[in-house]
Amino acid sequence: MNRVAQRIAAIASERFRDRIDGVHAFSHPYGCSQLGDDLVRTRKVLAGLIRHPNAAGVLVIGLGCETNQLPALLAESGIGASERIRAFNSQAVGDELEAGLAEVGKLVEIAAGDRREPVPLSELVVGVKCGGSDGFSGITANPAVGNVTDRLTAAGASVVLTETPEMFGAEQILMNRAADEKVFNDIVDLTNRFKQYFIEHGQPVFENPSPGNKAGGITTLEEKSLGAIQKGGRATVTDVLRYGEPVGRKGLSLLEAPGNDAVSSTALCASGATVLLFTTGRGTPLGFPAPTLKVSSNSELASRKPHWIDFDAGRAVEGVATETLGAELLERVVQTASGARTRNETADDREIAIWKIGVTV
Repeated sequence: MNRVAQRIAAIASERFRDRIDGVHAFSHPYGCSQLGDDLVRTRKVLAGLIRHPNAAGVLVIGLGCETNQLPALLAESGIGASERIRAFNSQAVGDELEAGLAEVGKLVEIAAGDRREPVPLSELVVGVKCGGSDGFSGITANPAVGNVTDRLTAAGASVVLTETPEMFGAEQILMNRAADEKVFNDIVDLTNRFKQYFIEHGQPVFENPSPGNKAGGITTLEEKSLGAIQKGGRATVTDVLRYGEPVGRKGLSLLEAPGNDAVSSTALCASGATVLLFTTGRGTPLGFPAPTLKVSSNSELASRKPHWIDFDAGRAVEGVATETLGAELLERVVQTASGARTRNETADDREIAIWKIGVTV
């Protein structure tokens, strides 16, 4: 049904372009022939995306015979009856394209009446991650994002840090900042469980950094991890979230997810992140359901790829203070949350990826 969803989104975007910001399809290959925990995880992530606060309305399209049945998926979202959530199985309608466009039309009628209202900074949920790091990431972009984390959490907002394998070797620093004994034990469990995941699949725990990281100047996993956790600033760790679990407590949360850019960024969105801060030293056009601000660790990348990069943190090398960069970047976050488009939105680069760990029938 992926192509059907994409056609509906393309036609609806053109048909309703003067009334709403846009219609976007988020397709994936899972939900059919999945079993056990693998199915549960797929359902949790999709449910998180369905209830995402950035969406004025959501249309969920099923085939009808898949394992991930619509009633169970909608129940997992926890939304209940809502005029902003529409769903149908394509096997049960005559023309799925026309049925989809009709449902989107109803959602547009509802969304067209929405208006922006001022809300405090404390209402923000910001996801932070890095992708394609280089030797500058740990001294420019990641500290700048960490400064934003400190500012946001001090204001009562929520920040979510993910990429569990990129905490290996630096997890003790995060443990020392745990809000209480339970959070401390949850951090221990998070890292140990993920290491066991590698072992159970017969893969080396320390198979990181990636070839791109090495080409960018990173030499060891510990070096990468010490740079990566700087995105969490100096904030107290208040919660640890399992994959697909929504943000609960204010402050800095750690989210279980792999280092893969698309999988971890999707997980951040499913947990409720309304804006993503994505640091990179190598560059990527990737974008996700939530606006994705790409922060370059070096100015050469920002100059070479202005259509990818939203913010140049490489200026730190020229003497611009981290505090200054953090203040500027926070302002960009506020502007983005207020409707300013990110590079990925301008280019319409949006996608999702689900973490698959089980067998397929």
